[in-house]
Amino acid sequence: MVKEVYHPNAYLVDFRNVKPGLRARTRILDALERGSADAKTIAKRTGLHYGVVVHHVKLLEVREIVQRKGSRPSIWVLTGLGQKRLR
Repeated sequence: MVKEVYHPNAYLVDFRNVKPGLRARTRILDALERGSADAKTIAKRTGLHYGVVVHHVKLLEVREIVQRKGSRPSIWVLTGLGQKRLR
């Protein structure tokens, strides 16, 4: 049995971390590690629905893991807060 590996910042404190949410946040954070993007671009990079991306980046924004830059369309960037990956 293969154990799934999630991005360390995909785990949210005081939040129910279910597998689909962890998978979605991991894909979003991986995409943002490659470069800043708006929600539509993140959705294309990850294969997730636009609404799912918006929901999860807002959750990550509240926890200051990502930050919104500019006006519409907002560009999402990683803040550098949270746990770092062990490589």
